[in-house]
This record gives sequence, C-alpha cells and structure tokens, in this order.
Amino acid sequence: MIKFLDGNKVTLLQNGADYFPALEAAIDAAVHQVYLDTYIFTNDATGQRIAGALLRAAQRGVAVRILVDGYGAHAFPSISLQALRKAGIEALIYRPEISPIRFQRQHLRRLHRKLAVADRKFAFVGGINIIDDIDARSKLSRFDFAVQVEGPLVAPILREMRNLHNRVARAQLHAPRENQDPLSVPEAVGDTRAAFVLRSSLRHRRDIEQAYLQAIAEAQHEIIVANAYFLPGHRFRTALMNAAARGVNVRLLLQGYSDHPWVHYATRGLYAQLLAAGIGIYEYQAGEMHAKAAVIDDNWATVGSSNIDPLSLMLSREANVVVYDRTFAQTLAERLKTAIENDARQITHVDWRKRAWHKRFLYRVVFSFVRVLASWVGYGMEKGKTPDE
Repeated sequence: MIKFLDGNKVTLLQNGADYFPALEAAIDAAVHQVYLDTYIFTNDATGQRIAGALLRAAQRGVAVRILVDGYGAHAFPSISLQALRKAGIEALIYRPEISPIRFQRQHLRRLHRKLAVADRKFAFVGGINIIDDIDARSKLSRFDFAVQVEGPLVAPILREMRNLHNRVARAQLHAPRENQDPLSVPEAVGDTRAAFVLRSSLRHRRDIEQAYLQAIAEAQHEIIVANAYFLPGHRFRTALMNAAARGVNVRLLLQGYSDHPWVHYATRGLYAQLLAAGIGIYEYQAGEMHAKAAVIDDNWATVGSSNIDPLSLMLSREANVVVYDRTFAQTLAERLKTAIENDARQITHVDWRKRAWHKRFLYRVVFSFVRVLASWVGYGMEKGKTPDE
C-alpha cells in the first residue's frame, strides 16, 4: 500500500548538471550522518568529486555509510574502497559474489536504486548513478532525472536505507557503526504530497508496478512515460492500451539507441502492438536516455530508478518517489514534452511497416526469447498466463 505524506518540498533535478551540485552541497552541509546507495560508483571525475565530499564529511566527524552494488560498481577500484574505509566510512558492497559459472535467478537481484540522505534534512531519489554525466558515444549529457526531497518523506527513505545497510553489515560480519536512535519525523517544509515506493522484498514485490497501474487506470487525458528499458508485462501493456482505447493521449519516450542492444530489440518487438492500439512512440536521439519518469494528467508524477522491465519490477531493489502535485507534475511534463518535440523521432505505424521484414522478424524473435526469461523470473504472469497472453 502506498502511503502519501503531506508537507514536503520536492525539487526536480534534471541530469547530472542539477543533481551532482545539489548532492555535493547536501553532503558538505551534513553535521550528523550521510547515507548513499548507488548501483554504479565510478572512479572518474564525478566519482572522485562525490568521494571527496564524503571524505570531507567523515573528517568532520559525520557518520558516513555507503552501499554499492557488487555488479554495477564492480569497476570501483578496491583502493577507493580502502581509502573510504580508512577515513572511517562504512563502505559496503551489496551481493559482491558474481559467479561466471552458475546462472541463477538470485544473481539477478541487484541494488539498482540511487538514494542519498543527509542529516534527515535532504533526501535524493532518482535514476542518476555516480558517474560522469557525459555519454561517451554522443558527447552529450545523459537524459535523466532525480528529485531532492525535504520534509516528512525523508524519514521513510532514511529508515529503509538504514535497515538495509544494517542487514548487509551483519551479513558480512560488520557491526553497524551508527547509533540506532529512534527516527524522528522531519517537520513540514512545503505543501507537496508524495510517497516513497519500493521494489524490494516480498512485502514490496509489486509496489512500483501497482503504483503505475493504478494511476494509468485512473488517467483521463494524458499519459507520458519516459523509460530507458521498456519491456512491460501483460498487465502493464493492457493498462496502457485500455487507456488509449478510452481516448487518453498515451506517449512513450524510449531510447533511440541502447547500451544493451538485445533489450532494445526486444522493446521494438512490442512496437506493432502498441502502435496498433494508438499509443505514440518516440525514440530519443540526443544521446543516451536513462530516465525513469512518468506524468499522468498533470497531477501525478513519478521519478526513480525503476525501469519497466522484468529485472526492475520483479528482482532488483528499486526506489521511486510518487508525487501528487500539479506544479511538480506540470514541470516534469514540460521537460518530457520538450524532449519529445526537440530530441526524439516519432515512430509511426506507417514508418514501422516500411522497415525491412527481416528486422521486424528479428525484433519479435528477441522479444519472444526475453518473454521466456521473463516467465522464468515470474514477471507478467497471472493465473497461468505468460507475459504476452
């Protein structure tokens, strides 16, 4: 169940140009504690910048705790971890064991969320990793979003981060370094209603997907979904197509090219069905699109780390913020519409039919293969249905 809290201030941050200065400033202002969860933490200029802020905080006596994913941050040099730990920072790795021999579903359970909290005053939730903002291929900034949260919603974000850090520390035979004092709820600082939504344990297995499905079912005018890896299951596709059938303007902003070609091909395997249902499809062209955001009817919005694919919605640890606020939703909608109009290419039904038949066939083959994998992880299945039934 999604629990909305009133009295928040939620600020939209677009790309690393907005996110990294805000994150660094919050860390530099911290007096008591800093938490950071990230999928990727590189040793490039951005990684060194944020690591430097964390080191400065630790030197001031701030309790700093970092959790990185064992796969996504595998390139994070051990020397960097040692330097952080030497400074008194609790730097842990989530699921560090990656077996090249045994391919099991449990190895796909990654820490994909990107969260940070400084002093119970500022929280950050989004899709932006600790990595240089410039896409190596296009030399342009990655198109991505995060939010800065102030107010009562900071408490459940911190609670979740602290609980996971403690579990990982104990599992790896480390004693949690922070004093486990009761969490106080920050005072109201704004008038925004928002919720923190997880994809984690069995208790929160489908929370992010259900948040989307409920909002889509209630949509009356417009749905804009921007998602980097878009492989929705049966329920999600049906919800979008039903919305389009009742006259809702449904638009999808997807990647124009991908660092994971097989996912890109599988997504294109859905185009014919979605286009036939009247859903608008736009492929982002101005560099890499890494966003995971959506706006519905100019009053509901979400920003976070969760893709709409089997890994994010059924296996990985993800985190989104859902905002029920007209001003915030309209701001995000304007950013997405600008990207659609200026930086994306529309894929029409006529254009799609003109593509070479063997390419369209390849897309369907790859999608069918991915569908089998999705069934294996349990995504999109309900009452015996496969994801495409």
